[in-house]
Amino acid sequence: MLIYNESYENELNRAIEAINEIDRLNKKKVLITGGNGLVCSHVVDLLHVLNKKHGAGIEILLAGRNKDRFAKRFHYLSEGKDYTFIPFDAATVESLDCDADYIIHGAGMGDPKGIMDDPVGVMLSNLNGLNRLLDLSKTPTSEGEKRRILFVSSSEVYGKVDGVNGYYKEEQLGTIDNLNPRSCYPMAKKAGETLCVSYALEYGADVVIARPGHIYGPGITDSDSRVIPQFTRNAKRNEAIVMKSAGAQIRSYCYAVDCASGMLEILLKGECGNAYNISNPNSIVTIADMARSFAELSGCEIVFEAASEQENKSYNLMENSSLNSDKLLGLGWKPFYDMKAGIQSTLDYFAE
Repeated sequence: MLIYNESYENELNRAIEAINEIDRLNKKKVLITGGNGLVCSHVVDLLHVLNKKHGAGIEILLAGRNKDRFAKRFHYLSEGKDYTFIPFDAATVESLDCDADYIIHGAGMGDPKGIMDDPVGVMLSNLNGLNRLLDLSKTPTSEGEKRRILFVSSSEVYGKVDGVNGYYKEEQLGTIDNLNPRSCYPMAKKAGETLCVSYALEYGADVVIARPGHIYGPGITDSDSRVIPQFTRNAKRNEAIVMKSAGAQIRSYCYAVDCASGMLEILLKGECGNAYNISNPNSIVTIADMARSFAELSGCEIVFEAASEQENKSYNLMENSSLNSDKLLGLGWKPFYDMKAGIQSTLDYFAE
């Protein structure tokens, strides 16, 4: 659970003030899928502060399977007043009738355990859910305007790039082992990107793509089995930080509020049909570096345990997934939190 207080609200307000042309969202309807997940939940928080502090009058529409999960994540908001819940199951939905001006599609299984337990569901729900939302682009809004859609992809779409060892630019895509079932997630995201640009060509859809790196921050769930959520829970419980490897893999990390502001920057200013990396240039480090920072800031020790066979199969296949963020920075985006500042805020606002 996230601790929502004045300090956290000040974080959100600072991020808002750095987003260019944010007033274009005023009086608009914004539909968000995956709104109770780590990335998009902070987008919801930004929109809420826009309404609360800036009188933006944004109608926030949250689409998902479980209303209770939204109520738990947004315990400081009122359903029906601060947001509207819309039933949406990406795996089974056949159509969606929603008069939204902006659509942010962040729903998609990214948890390592879920990826290995249900690889078929991961692929089909990712593509089916995106297809249903892209269908909305075929018709204008009630005001006669074209809808803008932001698809939240992943840094995993880069795979292995020959001759390039990290700091990937958006056009430097490599290969993904399509015969490895762990590839269900990056392959679904990669196919999703192609589906987006196909809708743009065939139906004139106004669609942009975000490729977040590894996001961390308050608001993680108990079921999230990714590395940084595990570090966060261990640190808050004053338990040892558990490493299942040497942690030599290099990752692009980004604090969740910075990632959320980057997504809104892409939504408002990104060029149709383009993809944008979301990566803080000051937070490209190894997993071991993150572990040491969590341990230092929480006063916990680091211990090593052997990963199980199932855990090894579930891990991100990329040794180096560092991203070049020049394209997003060129839109005017500005991240505020380097690694240690972001970890400190994560620990400050995370509650069991």
